[in-house]
Amino acid sequence: MKASAVPHGFRSTFRDWAGEKTNFPRELAEQALAHTLENKVEAAYRRGDALENRREMMSQWSLFFDSH
Repeated sequence: MKASAVPHGFRSTFRDWAGEKTNFPRELAEQALAHTLENKVEAAYRRGDALENRREMMSQWSLFFDSH
């Protein structure tokens, strides 16, 4: 591939979209990007993976991405 894009830019675009164009919680976007929680107490109590919520967010991201 001879693309001028980089993975970080794509991830950054997703994060901007999630924060500016949706009502999804910040934490969900961070989790979708596989960012870890810095707060060790919060990390210890988070047991779920929010899979269904992340699936919905990624479905909306796909629709947004395909439309631009």
